[in-house]
Amino acid sequence: MYYKNINIWYFATFLISLVVAIPIITVFSSFFQNTSNFSEILRNTFLFEYIYNSIVLLVGVLFLTFIIGVGCAYLVSFYDFPGVNFFKWALILSFAVPPYIYAYSLTAFFENYGTAFTILKFIFGEGNYNKLIYKFDGMEGAILSLSFSLFAYVYILTRASFFYQSQNMIDLGKNLGFSKVKSLFSIIIPSARPAIVAGLSLVAMETLADFGAVDFFGISTLTTGIYNSWLSFDDLAFANQLSFYLLIFIFGLFVLENLSRKKAKYHSPTKGGFKKKEKYNLFGWKSFFAFFACFFVLFLSFIFPLSQMLYWTIIFPKNFIDLNFIELSINTLYLVILSSITLIIFSFISNYGNRVSRSKFLNILTTFSVSGYAIPGIILAVAFISFIAWFDNSVIKFFGFDPIKKFFIGSIFGLVLVYFVRFYSLACNGIKSGYEKINRSIDESAYLIGYSKFKTFTNIHIPYLRNSALLIGILISLEIVRELPITLILRPFNFETFATTAYIYASQDLLEAAAVPSLFLIIIASFFILFTSKYILRERHE
Repeated sequence: MYYKNINIWYFATFLISLVVAIPIITVFSSFFQNTSNFSEILRNTFLFEYIYNSIVLLVGVLFLTFIIGVGCAYLVSFYDFPGVNFFKWALILSFAVPPYIYAYSLTAFFENYGTAFTILKFIFGEGNYNKLIYKFDGMEGAILSLSFSLFAYVYILTRASFFYQSQNMIDLGKNLGFSKVKSLFSIIIPSARPAIVAGLSLVAMETLADFGAVDFFGISTLTTGIYNSWLSFDDLAFANQLSFYLLIFIFGLFVLENLSRKKAKYHSPTKGGFKKKEKYNLFGWKSFFAFFACFFVLFLSFIFPLSQMLYWTIIFPKNFIDLNFIELSINTLYLVILSSITLIIFSFISNYGNRVSRSKFLNILTTFSVSGYAIPGIILAVAFISFIAWFDNSVIKFFGFDPIKKFFIGSIFGLVLVYFVRFYSLACNGIKSGYEKINRSIDESAYLIGYSKFKTFTNIHIPYLRNSALLIGILISLEIVRELPITLILRPFNFETFATTAYIYASQDLLEAAAVPSLFLIIIASFFILFTSKYILRERHE
């Protein structure tokens, strides 16, 4: 009976990991597929432009997010000033504003006769202010939109690293005669390098995966090339090949960073153990500068887009009345609840299967399958469609069954399945971190008193990990509420969410109408962020 139980859990975990890995394998296998004549035309014309724009966008966003994220993390971690406890959590509210909504706000404020024009007219009276207002458009607008929406990845991870840095290192710098600035660049930032790089890696993946903002600003990147290859030119094979190039580019960044580290160590070599660092109290103009810097970032990243969407919602009430709020809420919550429950249940099963089987092969397969989070949503959507089309034409047709495309493409089932692949890493790793806190001796004790594998799983593990499951569910919900490319491509006909509705209005140059669904999306996402902030920013030593 013992081996039978293990085989069941092994098979279940293997099947889950295989399902998640299939779209990833499809992307890698696409390199050998035949493409249409359009691919040759594109290679000779716009492919270089796609690559060049992607690199410029990536470099610009990484530079800004590094400055903003590390700077804010340093201020709230090493100094005491008015409002510091507020800014610790308020700065992560930028997560509530997806890049495409920030892009709408940026354009709306600085465009001709936009909000900036209205403010200047109200203060100074009639005048030709449009010539004075700088237009943030194109690459500049995309870099700003992505940077202020994504810097919180760097901020959260860097702040956590700063918090657990020992005062011993700071004292060492003082003894060597280092100033605060030299200590920052010679000790503090280098010792936090793994956390900073992890945050920048997430920013890089999100930047290269972005579709909404770059499409709105009319920038041709690899992501827009993937979308256009499939929808505009009906060349799914070349869309997959572009996806392959993008994946190689992402993985190449990781390899270069790992090679650059060589054998560097980042733990504290001091023998005095961990010594909680001392915060410096700021007074006068220094205190004002720290407060202003944090408030300025909070204003630009969250208050500014929220205010712009709220302003348009108030001055154009018809758009609010015309919005089918109930239907959009039901659709959005339906996807959130269904996807979250599915991800949590199967993540529990796969983690427990790995735990009881102790199979190296299964562990490798699971590790490979969680790499789906590193793959942009638009790539996963195209890879999923490619696999279903191949399976329908090769396997289903061979056995003479009815086509299965309609069950997967343009259906809730297919949409949730791709969500599953995209966010499986988030759920699986979250449950795994909780499992690492459960000693295996607890399992052995349960078996000794007659508990089966299933009863141990349901009566001991699930109750113990319920808080982890709740946190993961909220984080997944936040991601799904904001997700655009997957929902846009795979949603059923006439099935809209707040994200797709905002995008559709904006793509038709109806920014005022896009403000209402964007506002509700920000509010819902903010609720999820505030609910999880105590977990994200917990400080065990305080």
